[in-house]
Parts: sequence; C-alpha cells; structure tokens
Amino acid sequence: MPTMPLTQQNFQTVVATNHIVLVDFWATWCGWCTRFAPVYEASSETHRDIVHATVEAEAEPALAAAGQVDRYPWIMAFREGMLVYSQAGFLPGDQLEELVQQIRWMDMDAFRREHGQQETVRGQKGPTVESPPAGRAGPAPGPQSYGWPGLRSA
Repeated sequence: MPTMPLTQQNFQTVVATNHIVLVDFWATWCGWCTRFAPVYEASSETHRDIVHATVEAEAEPALAAAGQVDRYPWIMAFREGMLVYSQAGFLPGDQLEELVQQIRWMDMDAFRREHGQQETVRGQKGPTVESPPAGRAGPAPGPQSYGWPGLRSA
C-alpha cells in the first residue's frame, strides 16, 4: 500500500478508523526526510495492513504544532486511535522494522492501564495520550508469545 498524505481534514478520521497508523512528518527542505522517504515507502509495501501516512509539515503547520513536531523527520505511531510513539529522527530500515514489530505486538491493555486510558468503543473517541515518554512503545514486560493465540514459543 503506498503512503497516504494526511491533512487537517482527514487526520482524525484516518487515525480513528485504522488499527495501526504510522505518520511521517517531513519538510521539503529536509535532507534526512529525503533519505528516509524510500525506507518508509518500503515499509508501507512490506506492511500492507498498516497505514503509512505522511504529513508535509510546511503545508500542514497546524498538524505539526498539535503534535509538537519541531524536527524532521518525525515519526508518530497510533494504535487503536491512541498515540503510542512520537519521536524525531531518521530510522534505518531495520530500526523502522523493529518499531513496527514493537507496535504490532504491544500489550494495549497494559498501555491503557499505564496511561490511564479507557478502552474505546468503535466510533467513540476516548481520551488522547499527549506524548508518551520515549521508549515506552513496545511489547509488555514478561515472556512474549508469538504466532497463533494459545501457542507459545519454546
């Protein structure tokens, strides 16, 4: 799935109606953004079930300001409509893949408890997380189980 441009008009809808949304805030003058674009595009082709969106910060200054974006590239990740990651910096392909896997496998019930979130009902917005501390996205502590539910890796 190719990347999707976001604007102030469609940002909330895209975040609220998709399970996982990655957002790349970028600027036309930013050299690191130019280097990151093919890495991000490759991730969007690999992970077709995840929305890979982009925000041109100069064209959408209100979105950049609302997200407290002050450097580029800046990556935000939303899962189930909640902000679970927000950080500036170029990510090589392997680090972006690691971030995607951490978001995919994170324990959302533990995240909600930790951040005082209520489970959202489809179609209703719950409270939003302003900006979790860096490094908070990732699998829940303890043994990780991968694969089909009920199967445990040895």
